[in-house]
Amino acid sequence: MNIVERTDEEIRAMAEPLWRGLLKSSNEGKYGEFVRNFSSSLALAMDQVVVNHQFANSELARNLSEDFDPLGIIRRGEHVTVLYRQRSTTKSGEWLGRLVLGYENGQVRIFAASIF
Repeated sequence: MNIVERTDEEIRAMAEPLWRGLLKSSNEGKYGEFVRNFSSSLALAMDQVVVNHQFANSELARNLSEDFDPLGIIRRGEHVTVLYRQRSTTKSGEWLGRLVLGYENGQVRIFAASIF
């Protein structure tokens, strides 16, 4: 089954633990945990030095709140984009979180993740 054929509830159920895992590993600066559920192409594109630099130098990346709200799901091709309202534990305001999911070798994998 293509992930775009899943219901919103099914997609949210798959996405939320992945998003929570990214938040936790980002806050802790754990590169290995951060990329654990990435697709093979994204994992290859992620340079450990660059990610560790981000962890070390970004106040936001190390202080993400577990308090987030799902905003919506966008379906396109073989991927879904799950959008979140994300907060920080140290900075006021809100950010847009984006998680792109799809199947790789029969498993749900992260194809992109970012906070704007």
